[in-house]
Amino acid sequence: MRMSREQIKNSLDQALKEEQFVIFIQPQYNHSNKALIGGEALVRWFHPENGMQSPADFIPVFEETGQIPRLDLYVFEQVCKYQKSCIERGDNCYPVSFNVSREDLQVPDYIDSMEKIRRQYDVPVSFLRVEITESSAVGSIEFIVDLVDRFHKLGYLVEMDDFGSGYSSLNVLKDLKVDIIKLDLKFFAGEVGGRGGIIISSVVNMAKWLNTPVIAEGVETKDQADYMLSIGCELIQGFYYSKPLPTEDYRKLSAQNIFQKSINPSKFIDNLDTGRFWNPESLETLIFSNFVGGAAILLYSRDGNGEILRINNKYLKEISMNLTEKDVLSNDPWKYFDDENKSIYQSTLNKAIQSKDEEECETWRTFVSGCCSPERLCILSSIQLIGTMENKYLFYIMIRNITREKRIFNEIYASDQRFRAASEHSNIYAWEYEISTKKMRPCFRCMRDLGVPAVVENYPEPLIDAGIFPPDYAEMYRGWMKKLEDGVSHLEGIIPLTVGRIPFMIKYTTEFDKNGKPVKAYGSARLIEPGEQDAAGGKKNNV
Repeated sequence: MRMSREQIKNSLDQALKEEQFVIFIQPQYNHSNKALIGGEALVRWFHPENGMQSPADFIPVFEETGQIPRLDLYVFEQVCKYQKSCIERGDNCYPVSFNVSREDLQVPDYIDSMEKIRRQYDVPVSFLRVEITESSAVGSIEFIVDLVDRFHKLGYLVEMDDFGSGYSSLNVLKDLKVDIIKLDLKFFAGEVGGRGGIIISSVVNMAKWLNTPVIAEGVETKDQADYMLSIGCELIQGFYYSKPLPTEDYRKLSAQNIFQKSINPSKFIDNLDTGRFWNPESLETLIFSNFVGGAAILLYSRDGNGEILRINNKYLKEISMNLTEKDVLSNDPWKYFDDENKSIYQSTLNKAIQSKDEEECETWRTFVSGCCSPERLCILSSIQLIGTMENKYLFYIMIRNITREKRIFNEIYASDQRFRAASEHSNIYAWEYEISTKKMRPCFRCMRDLGVPAVVENYPEPLIDAGIFPPDYAEMYRGWMKKLEDGVSHLEGIIPLTVGRIPFMIKYTTEFDKNGKPVKAYGSARLIEPGEQDAAGGKKNNV
């Protein structure tokens, strides 16, 4: 008889006391050799009056009422009891995974309680595997990362269950260093192959790059099992091999099988089918939903060969050349580079391989589309290694088109070069003064001829102390700075500079923000021609 929500809610204490909950274990197999590799512990409730209750009914109630940590801890103890009995009897002892829910992880001493139980039964952690769901990490990834790290330090392997069911699969997998991925085929309803098959094969291949084994759950038919094996996923769990079994039945099954001690990641397939690896349409959400700009996935070999496996729509927008996704994926990625820029890019790839960290480079590339003339673009690439296999490397590449900024910079640089050449012949010194911070940034001639540093703090005091402004003019010049601060738009006057008291015409022009507040002043010093000072009437300054 199906129990009501209130009955379930109020029955946990008595059910735990009377051990009405029992564990069943669903076997996991290596489909390539039919070897048992372990199992997953599942809870069943045999109520003395109402009979067996479905987990789909009671688990959500215990989650909503905050009671699930007590039940999960009870299940963990039953797993430890079972493994202890196997050890004492000399039976084959296979690893058994147990669920740790999001609610469990919110209990401050939950892991301590687990460890207390494990030590009580003296069960090695090698016989236990922690299973967390992908959804438990969403929204609290840093917290879950710390807990996974703690499980690892205690020696547990950690499985991610229900991978691909959430909206942040890629981010979760990137940040969470799990040991095993569990992929439930129920998420991909229908026959094997087709769109669902493309997604599944893509996830399996991605996991290979991360050296992370995948267990396929919910495998119900031979066709499904054979298909998973054909795409490199050997590990199977589901009704095709066995339904969940009472512990004694699972014990008998264990005795009949060859023990496979470890789960090994699948080998990389050299002849990689890129269409199956990451299908653009099917994996738009799974792979690229979290990128903020143009993104690509690049396969790179030590021999210098490269292949773009996947790009997003923003990648095409960044290059703005009316190229299609097919155009980019079907072409040699190096066709857009000249030898110099190809060398820069490949050097950055190799640097990312060595550092295991994000590396950046700027490269010029020439793009041609069917309707546009060739255009040379400067692309900023942020490169992150995400997987290795033998002499092949997989990268996430984030790109940004910086052609406009680069050309503006080049124009400014060319203008600056012209200004420098002209100023060499005009005896003009120039600087920029930031009024609020009192920072002065001099021109190259100030630095070269007068020894002024690239940034002068608390201007003009360091230049007064150095004797560039004579002592008898120091107060006058400090007064100028105060006038600039008060908002005077223009200042000029003749001041003798350096210990040689060489007369210069000093000028200031002030820049204001939209509210009329003075923000910067641009200063210049021009050498006075003979007789010019007398013509000025011998005045020190004019405002």
